[in-house]
Amino acid sequence: MFELLGVPPQALFGQVLLGLINGSFYAILSLGLAVIFGLLNIINFTHGAQYMMGAFVAWMCLNYLGLNYWAALLLAPIIVGATGVAVERLLLKRIAHLDHLYGLLLTFGLALIIQGVFRNQYGSSGLPYAIPPQLTGGQNLGFMFLPNYRAWVIVASLVVCLGTWFLIEKTKLGAYLRAATENPTLTQAFGINVPLLVTLTYGFGVALAAFAGVLAAPIYSVNPNMGGDLIIVVFAVVVIGGMGSIMGAIITGFSLGLIEGLTKVFYPEGAATVIFVIMVLVLLVKPAGLFGRTA
Repeated sequence: MFELLGVPPQALFGQVLLGLINGSFYAILSLGLAVIFGLLNIINFTHGAQYMMGAFVAWMCLNYLGLNYWAALLLAPIIVGATGVAVERLLLKRIAHLDHLYGLLLTFGLALIIQGVFRNQYGSSGLPYAIPPQLTGGQNLGFMFLPNYRAWVIVASLVVCLGTWFLIEKTKLGAYLRAATENPTLTQAFGINVPLLVTLTYGFGVALAAFAGVLAAPIYSVNPNMGGDLIIVVFAVVVIGGMGSIMGAIITGFSLGLIEGLTKVFYPEGAATVIFVIMVLVLLVKPAGLFGRTA
């Protein structure tokens, strides 16, 4: 069996696949954070808990209502996004005129409350969620075995990420959102309901986190800590890509997932810290991030 750079191809391509899977979640979650921060200037520390809520809603749909994975993939983002709308209307709207630190502290506190509620109800051991029958099995590519579900996760995340970018950058609705961000008073004068746009934008960013949670449910166990373990890495991804940069979040998410996967092959000891090392280096060279704009 030949080797690539001294590594068996099965091990190398297996870690590349794992990196793409992690990158898919990094991309969707950092995209949701970038949408919320870029358009609303809110640092949403509840994002990890909302990702966890998406996975739990999928589990509840299956075990309490008998709804399958595909129904949950549609319902969970709507349900969790609706909770985001409520949070924006009832809480975030009241502190919108204050310093960003207040929003950060509020969303951080909400995250702890949500995790505590789910931990008290379901424990911390994790709950299984089966892969849908249509996506079981895999394809033998010769040099590696590609599980169907993992291929689906990569494709679905790419479609959602690029669709979101197109919506915000290339459509009239996206133009309204950007205008409301730059000059809300003038935008309101043209008859556009800016408070409604703000609420729906936050709900959409939360729905992206819930969508990622449903995708993750069959791969990882559904547990209250799954968001807390991931959100710090995702914030590092957002900082590297540039706070508020939509395309930066997508490209950086997938790229850093691949780098993390390859690091596990060539230098396993550094896999847990490589993203944070890159973050420090990027901030030293370009404090606004790779795709960020200097104020």
